[in-house]
Amino acid sequence: MIEVNHLVKIYKSKKKQVIGVDNVSLSIKEGEIYGIIGYSGAGKSSLLRCLNLLERPTSGEVKIDGVDLTSLTSKELRKARQKIGMIFQHFYLASSKTVYENIAFALKAAGKSPKEIDIRVKELLELVGLADKIHQYPTQLSGGQKQRVGIARALANDPKVLLCDEATSALDPKTTKSILNLLKSINKKLGLTIVLITHEMEVVKEICHRLAVMQDGKVIEEGPVYDIFANPIEPLTKDFIQSVLQFDLPQQLIENRKGTIIKIQFKGAIAEESVVSELFQTFKVKGNILHGKIEYIQEVPLGIFIMELTGEIPEIERAIQYIQERTQNLEVVEHVA
Repeated sequence: MIEVNHLVKIYKSKKKQVIGVDNVSLSIKEGEIYGIIGYSGAGKSSLLRCLNLLERPTSGEVKIDGVDLTSLTSKELRKARQKIGMIFQHFYLASSKTVYENIAFALKAAGKSPKEIDIRVKELLELVGLADKIHQYPTQLSGGQKQRVGIARALANDPKVLLCDEATSALDPKTTKSILNLLKSINKKLGLTIVLITHEMEVVKEICHRLAVMQDGKVIEEGPVYDIFANPIEPLTKDFIQSVLQFDLPQQLIENRKGTIIKIQFKGAIAEESVVSELFQTFKVKGNILHGKIEYIQEVPLGIFIMELTGEIPEIERAIQYIQERTQNLEVVEHVA
């Protein structure tokens, strides 16, 4: 659906030039929700805006449905953009227009008739759950309701791609969750391809199928969200995941323990099995769970436990070997002397 090949975006001024996007290549599948995460200045907004040529790339290709947008004339590009919806962090609704008029504006620009506009606006307001707000103005709406209007407006011309520029960053956690649930619902109902940029890993965990991590204009890690959560490689990726899973223990707590401290990761179906219970039934060791958590990523469980084992050293070593064979992911944090 979306192919980005060797994309470069350089911003130039009289005194210097800044590389916003540095030789990025991505492939985004039709119907998936694709996340791009990075801190401020990482280049994620520049990359997103290059996908519909709001920012024209310095070099490289952006192909959507096999069409290279960088090769189109201005007229052709305007037509192509009708199939690329976009929602923004700060909504950008016209305050002097009603909810109906804000959505209708995009349809008027596409040359739709008044009857077509009326039918489509009402359909969209039903879809985003705002049918009762049709004649209200943006100042009468909450932040979440404004974003729902923004989503309806972005969907007005039945796009194939929806670009989300920090769409939940201005919202509180409860409203964020409701907007993410709406985007997931739209993705399933309409088969829409969604590209979402954020600096919050919780958002990625909640909604995305695949993920690219950006730093200094480059994509430093990319893949399925579950795989990246289960096995992050880059230090920045580990920092993002730590912000969600938070499974490190205070060093003082580790130092005061007398047994062997292990960290176990349970992936997929194994996370729902009674591995720890079986451990204590099989080996003459005692265990104290210091920390444990199971997260569900795309409805697949990922469990992390930090546990202290006490007993005879040979028996502890046998127990560790057993867990390693069952989970394929065990780290000895602190070994008994």
